[in-house]
Amino acid sequence: MSLNATPRGERTHIAVFGRTNVGKSSVVNALTGQEIAVVSPVRGTTTDPVYKAMELLPLGPVVLIDTAGLDDEGELGERRKQKTRELIHRADLALLVIDALTGPDDFYRELLAELKQRKIPVVGVVNKVDALLDTDARAAVLAEVKAQLGLECVAFSALDGSGVPELKRAIVAALPHEEERFRLVGDLVAPGDLVVLVVPIDKAAPKGRLILPQQQTIRDLLESDAIAVVTKEHELRATLDRLGTKPRLVITDSQVFLKVAADTPRDVPLTSFSILFARHKGDLNELVRGARAVENLQDGDRVLIAEACTHHQQSDDIGTVKIPRWLRQTTGKQLQIEHVSGYSYPPNLSRYALIVHCGACMLNRRAMLHRLGEAKAAGVPIVNYGVLIAYLHGVFPRAIELFPSAMMAWDEAARGSQSQ
Repeated sequence: MSLNATPRGERTHIAVFGRTNVGKSSVVNALTGQEIAVVSPVRGTTTDPVYKAMELLPLGPVVLIDTAGLDDEGELGERRKQKTRELIHRADLALLVIDALTGPDDFYRELLAELKQRKIPVVGVVNKVDALLDTDARAAVLAEVKAQLGLECVAFSALDGSGVPELKRAIVAALPHEEERFRLVGDLVAPGDLVVLVVPIDKAAPKGRLILPQQQTIRDLLESDAIAVVTKEHELRATLDRLGTKPRLVITDSQVFLKVAADTPRDVPLTSFSILFARHKGDLNELVRGARAVENLQDGDRVLIAEACTHHQQSDDIGTVKIPRWLRQTTGKQLQIEHVSGYSYPPNLSRYALIVHCGACMLNRRAMLHRLGEAKAAGVPIVNYGVLIAYLHGVFPRAIELFPSAMMAWDEAARGSQSQ
């Protein structure tokens, strides 16, 4: 990823759905102006999802996702369909591609109902209108689709390029531009505020780069006209002494929470990159409640540690080494720790007593909210790395004092725990 590129997790996800061979890949190629996806008259050409990042003004950075047909057949087809269905949980907007010559049917009615049930905005695309004889025939097809599905559609031809500007406008209209969509910390500071960022040199990060949450927080502070001072944990005390004024806020990597809390004056607000991401990508209140579940863990309980990305694991890896060790030390229990990484997520969550999730910097907000919803539906508490580490290291409630609703959730969880 270029240092200037918007991360995929911060891009609006636009997934293209429809029957096999309706021209989904051709629609993606026409929108991007590039031969991104392989196009062929052979059914099932698209197997794994194909991602293409682009800028769509005034919406901003988006990622288009080409998918396999949801009516694919055979054993391999079932696996392709499963991959496509997983994308529904990550889609901020769905393009529903319909063949102009065959029109909609029960398949599209059921798919549209599922997308609406999940509150995913939908833009209809009637492709291959170039095969129709005249404008009256095109209008008749659009009217038929609207009558059957209740969906306004764009007349489109991937072959001659007609409908591309109209489809882009429809996408922008379905997803209004949100000025605050990228804000991590900007609402907590004012122009001119001094913010100290504590950034250990993470062995898991590529040489010459900071990890993604740190990059994005620095950028957000600069966008907010605040002043960002970056230091390592062992230099924090000297940095604060030399500033000559108290910072508005100290933000730390979760792994050094304990030392940073000790070196930061009590009247200076303190939080972590991971807690900021918990608020930005998901539901901080729900994750704070999840931290309380640690008190109820028993011998033999299963704990799932989920990471949204895959990376080379170091000897002191946070997910596979440090968090399991801290959990066992704090609880004194013999816990069964299981791990999952990437976009996969176990279907049967009810067998776990607790889910510990990473900061989700590689997931978009809808995907993270889906994971939170799956945990809640299974009756399993969920917490993320930063919230859990602050709790295990005794830094609560200081780490969430900036967020009044999270403090209320913490107090409510404490009362609930005491009444059990």
